[in-house]
Parts: sequence; C-alpha cells; structure tokens
Amino acid sequence: MADKCGCGCTKNKTDSGGGARSGRSGGVRAGLDRQPDYRGERGGTVTLFSFDAGQGLSEHSAPFDALVQILDGEAELKIGGKPVVARQGQLVVMPANVPHAVKAIQRFKMLLTMLRAH
Repeated sequence: MADKCGCGCTKNKTDSGGGARSGRSGGVRAGLDRQPDYRGERGGTVTLFSFDAGQGLSEHSAPFDALVQILDGEAELKIGGKPVVARQGQLVVMPANVPHAVKAIQRFKMLLTMLRAH
C-alpha cells in the first residue's frame, strides 16, 4: 500500500501482521502508526513513529536530510544499502537522496525530524 511516511517521499509500508501502537491515543490498528507532531512552514517536520517487531518501511529516498532518534526499542536501518542497528537513545542521520529502509528488530518508537533546506 503506497503511503506517505513523514519524510516527504512516497513509499510502501510493510507489516508482518502485528498491530502498531498510537503515540497519542494508545489505540491499536494494523500497520505502522505515525503521529505528525510539528510541521514548520520552512524548517521541516517532526513525526513520531511506532512499530511492532517485524514491521518497517520499505526502501525509499527523500529530498531532505533526516535525523532519526530511537526513543524505545531497537531497529535496523539500511542507509545506502548498509545496515545500521540503532537502539534506544541513539541518533542516526539519513542524508538526502540516499535510499533508506527501516525494520523493527523489536517493538520500537522513533522520532523523525526532516530538515528542509532552502
């Protein structure tokens, strides 16, 4: 299913059958959950994602640099084809126009900050 992930791209979301948790309501529904928290007119966006183990975002690219902060759990990020394991408390930079993907090793939450340059 094509969907917007918060980074300005169009990509496919993947779901291994587990439900994602909502960052605001605590509700459960199939697929990943994302909550837009801030959309600056010029500076960028901040979006909270929540994944169950096995869920992720398929490979895509975005026209802006992005900063991923792992708030809870553990995930494998692929950036330019290279795997990066990220754990709670870590920050990862995803450069603009470099293909990247996300897969939850265990349940995790991440804050995605898009840095829109002018």
